[in-house]
Amino acid sequence: MEFLPDFGNVIYSVVAFVVALSIIVTVHEYGHYIIGRLSGIKAEVFSVGFGPRLFSRVDRHGTRWQVSALPLGGYVKFLGDANAASAGVDQAAVSGLSEGERRHTMAGAPLWARAATVAAGPVFNFILSILVFAGVMMWSGRATEEPVIGSLYPLPEAVDMLRPGDRVLAIGGIDTPDYGALYAAASDGLPDTPTVIWRLSRDGATVEVAGPQPMPPRLSAVIPASAAYAAGLQKGDVITEIDGVPAARFADLRQATADGAGKPLTLTVWRPDGAVRTVTLTPKSTDMPTADGGFETRYMIGATGELAFAPLTRRTGLIEGITGGAQQTWMVVSSSVSGLKHMILGQISSCNLRGAIGIAEGSAAAAKSGLADFIWFIAVLSTAVGFLNLFPIPVLDGGHLVFHLYEAITGKPPSDGAMNGLMAIGMALVLALMFFGLWNDVTCP
Repeated sequence: MEFLPDFGNVIYSVVAFVVALSIIVTVHEYGHYIIGRLSGIKAEVFSVGFGPRLFSRVDRHGTRWQVSALPLGGYVKFLGDANAASAGVDQAAVSGLSEGERRHTMAGAPLWARAATVAAGPVFNFILSILVFAGVMMWSGRATEEPVIGSLYPLPEAVDMLRPGDRVLAIGGIDTPDYGALYAAASDGLPDTPTVIWRLSRDGATVEVAGPQPMPPRLSAVIPASAAYAAGLQKGDVITEIDGVPAARFADLRQATADGAGKPLTLTVWRPDGAVRTVTLTPKSTDMPTADGGFETRYMIGATGELAFAPLTRRTGLIEGITGGAQQTWMVVSSSVSGLKHMILGQISSCNLRGAIGIAEGSAAAAKSGLADFIWFIAVLSTAVGFLNLFPIPVLDGGHLVFHLYEAITGKPPSDGAMNGLMAIGMALVLALMFFGLWNDVTCP
């Protein structure tokens, strides 16, 4: 079910992007604000958006909280800042302050307070990601160790013989003591037929029934900006034929895509409402991360598969959820680092770096998939924003932290001339990166 009403693809993408970005930026800026306040630095303005102020209020701490007309970010302006980016000092405003009042400015606060305030933005992005990932894991639960059917997905045939609560003992004569064995059987070793024999433990008895392939060609997700997405394929679609040849397993779709090496595929698609349609798409060359931290290039349509059933889940506790959320956040960061390294070395295409248009399309696709997918996307994007802000580039938080490190080593901050020059260079780098991402959005396949 779609999370946002569909007003058309462009407007939908913009609305989804603005909603996601506003949440992430607000959390990021709140990190700066609250740690700054706790460190004794006064915030004059907390703005969601830029440009003309739409409405605002002033709290008991003297901070003006406002919503501005351009919802493409936000900022916190601390006492004594020359601008919203905290780049430079408003000398005219600071010169009239007493020594005690200067302590409440960014320029006059101790080094530890300034560094903590700057670092808090990315840290709060990571905290948001961890909490969201943990919340989703705790809400959805985790699959039990033994493969037990929780619920069944709609399929064109042979699903009615399976029942929720069935313990899967074997499929096609291959024992399935755990999900590892089940996935191995689904990937290789079963006959390429629409149905196979399932041996089940049901109500204390062992039964054998004809059921679907354990991993049928059903799409569990469609990746934004992919060939499948462009062709209008949706989560829940079942591919029944590939170029006129019947398809029984998701592996058939994967193999046909690999064998075609980029040639167009004609797919017959069955939907849960019974509708059948035919689409033609061209797989894209895609750089995929490998288990050893590298990348491999494969042709893909941009869709994922899953088991024929939703596994029975167990409740996930708070500690397990937080641990899983932290692991997921770290995986996003490590994958980003690996991807950047391989792009710089020329080992994978620079088209993997996308800009605002690509992010907006991803936001819209996630929102169309449902609230849970949209929330998950926000968590992934929040991790990316936190990671990007730690780059040691002036105007980004990482650049400010480098300045603070320089001050800690030398005992004095960089000169105003050096600061202004580095800020200009940093702004040029950020703008170049943004335009490069937009160029990829427009020109890359």
